[in-house]
Amino acid sequence: MQTFTVDRTRRRFFTLAAMSALLVVAGRFEARAAEPRVIKVSARKFVFTPNQIKLAPHENVVFELTAQDTVMGFAIPQYNVRADVPPGVVVRVPAQAGAAGTVDFLCDIFCGSGHETMNGTIVVG
Repeated sequence: MQTFTVDRTRRRFFTLAAMSALLVVAGRFEARAAEPRVIKVSARKFVFTPNQIKLAPHENVVFELTAQDTVMGFAIPQYNVRADVPPGVVVRVPAQAGAAGTVDFLCDIFCGSGHETMNGTIVVG
């Protein structure tokens, strides 16, 4: 009779331990999934690289912005996002995509002749 009780108790213990381990692992994956995707964007006279960025609807991202030659601006007016980007510094800017569609981003600090063409597109879909 005691052997049956010990075996049953042991099985319950190992079952609970295994379930706890699975919950911990699942929690770690869920936490990673919640972290925003980092998108590196480089700016130099009169170009953003990349100049087209694809996002999922309502995706949370962090733009890591760098400028190579002069102070640049980075703006996504539709998302109320704006930052100054001095050369040699990494500027991190959080943002959240909207609904499906196309949104423009641009340099909003005059950086010389050709500035007016310094822009890019975010494709949400």
